[in-house]
Amino acid sequence: MQTDPPTERPYELLKASLARLGSVLVAYSGGVDSSLLLAAAHDALGDRALAVTASSATYPAHEREAAIALAQSLGARHRLIESQELDDEAFRANPANRCYYCKRELFGKLRAIAEAEGIAVVVDGANADDRSDFRPGRIAGRELGVRSPLLELGFGKETVRQMARERGLPNWDQPACACLASRIPFGETITPTRLDRVGATEAALRALGFRVLRVRDHGNLARIELGRDEIARAAEADARQYIAAACTAQGYTFVCLDLVGYRTGAMNEALPLEQIAGYREVTP
Repeated sequence: MQTDPPTERPYELLKASLARLGSVLVAYSGGVDSSLLLAAAHDALGDRALAVTASSATYPAHEREAAIALAQSLGARHRLIESQELDDEAFRANPANRCYYCKRELFGKLRAIAEAEGIAVVVDGANADDRSDFRPGRIAGRELGVRSPLLELGFGKETVRQMARERGLPNWDQPACACLASRIPFGETITPTRLDRVGATEAALRALGFRVLRVRDHGNLARIELGRDEIARAAEADARQYIAAACTAQGYTFVCLDLVGYRTGAMNEALPLEQIAGYREVTP
C-alpha cells in the first residue's frame, strides 16, 4: 500500500530529517532502501554518517560486494562486520519470527558500535509499505531504539525508487533482497550447508542471465521462483537443462519451476493468516 505524503521534494525532506539527528549509523545491506538512506545521510551529514554492513553465511556474496562498491562510489564511511545469527539456537530453529532473532543480534551490534563511536542514532531502511508486511524484525528494531526515517516520513517503495533514480543510484530498480535463510521453510533447521547450496545455485542461475529469482530449499527439492517475464525462457530446452544441472550439482534430487513466479515472502504463504496479521503494524 502506497502511503507517501504529497510533496514535490521528498529527498530534501529525508536529508533534513537525517540532519536533525546529528549523526547516524546506517544499517546498510546494499538494497535500494538502505542505499537511498545512506546517500541521503552522507549528503546531509558527511562523515557524521557511518554505514555498517553485516557479513555472514546468510548474506549473498554478490550483494555484499555490490554494497561495498556503492558505498565507495558515494564516498561514504563504510564498515563491514561479521554477524553471528547462526550461533543463536532460536534463529537456527527457523520459527515464523526468525527475523526477530537475526535483527536483535544485528541491531545489538550496531547499537554498540554507535555508542563506541559517539553516534546519536542507528537508522534502518524500513519504508512505509513495510508496516503492512510480515516483518518480525521490526520488533527488535523498536526494542533497541532503531529509527526508520523513510517510514517515519511516510515514504513507500515507489517513492523510494523514484528518489533513488533521481539521486543516480545504480540499484534504483534492483529486485528486492532477502537473506538466504528466507529460502528455507519455517520450522526446518537452518544450516550452513543449506545456505551454501542455495547461494551457489542462485549464483549459477544469475550467471545464466536470470535477474529476479529465488531458489526455495525444500530438502531434496529445489523450487525455482523467477520473475514472471522470465518463466517462459526458463522452460526452453537449453535453459531448462542448465537449471536442472545447476540444481543437481548442489545436491538437489528434484527440480521444479514455480508457475506463479517470484513473489516476496513466498514462504509466509504457509503460515496462518492470524499469525501474519499479528506482526503487521497497520491493517493492509
